[in-house]
Amino acid sequence: QVQLVESGGGLVQAGGSLRLSCAASGSIFSINVKGWYRQAPGKQRELVAIIVSGGTTRYADSVKGRFTISRDNAKNTVYLQMNSLKPEDTAVYYCNLQQYGTNYWGQGTQVTVSS
Repeated sequence: QVQLVESGGGLVQAGGSLRLSCAASGSIFSINVKGWYRQAPGKQRELVAIIVSGGTTRYADSVKGRFTISRDNAKNTVYLQMNSLKPEDTAVYYCNLQQYGTNYWGQGTQVTVSS
């Protein structure tokens, strides 16, 4: 069993920054993919960024150059540094862990960007 606990969401003005953290516990294997997804009201959940065990990253076009995903394997934690936030970044952000064909999700953390 795997548990993911997110933190760091909140309310910020446009142009501001937030850092999300997601701590994983339980049966975590060394080879996995960790990532962040988001879901805005009335929209489907979408990929924000992922990072694989070796460090390779992938970003949605809408956040490239503004968001940075990183991971601390020793702490089983993944981070999302979000800079130059825009109102359209407002959503519930979900942490995700994929390992050996199984997806795990956190409970989500609200990020609200005011204009």
